Amino acid sequence: MAVLVEAISVIVRVDSINEKFPGGWIGFKDHVPNQTLCADNELARVGFMTPEDVKNFVGALECAGLVYRNGGRAKDLVVVDQLRGPVVPCDWIEFGIVGNEERVAACRLVGSSQTVLMRPEGWSFQGSLSQTYGFTPNEAEGKSLRFLRHEDGIDVYLNVLTGREVFVGRSAGRG
Repeated sequence: MAVLVEAISVIVRVDSINEKFPGGWIGFKDHVPNQTLCADNELARVGFMTPEDVKNFVGALECAGLVYRNGGRAKDLVVVDQLRGPVVPCDWIEFGIVGNEERVAACRLVGSSQTVLMRPEGWSFQGSLSQTYGFTPNEAEGKSLRFLRHEDGIDVYLNVLTGREVFVGRSAGRG
């Protein structure tokens, strides 16, 4: 099977979760800070919109016993960018674009022959980041973006160039 990759995704080996994470799969699910979890029997994916939230989640996973990098290569988990793929070398996933009309980024375990794409519960292509993806560098805040408010887990900015609000999902409050 395969798991959806949107924005910045943390991909974790399910066998590592079952072997190393306190409480196994149930403990891991309880540890996920947002509603973006999807999994097949081989990989689990949790998505984020900011590098800060990714760093916090990866740090929490490492504190729980999972290993991000060993010798510069991904071991139990890997960070995957929707546009660029894995951010560190990883020999246990395949990353690519799947679908015909509704094209999305996805990862699957190397050697897997399954082609079903697992998505978070309630996810649909219409209005998703896969359909409407936009990238704003961190340094844009304060230049073309002005922070307006944080509500219900979302940072809201005003794009002063377009006059439109921009929404960034957050797993924690503003850092």
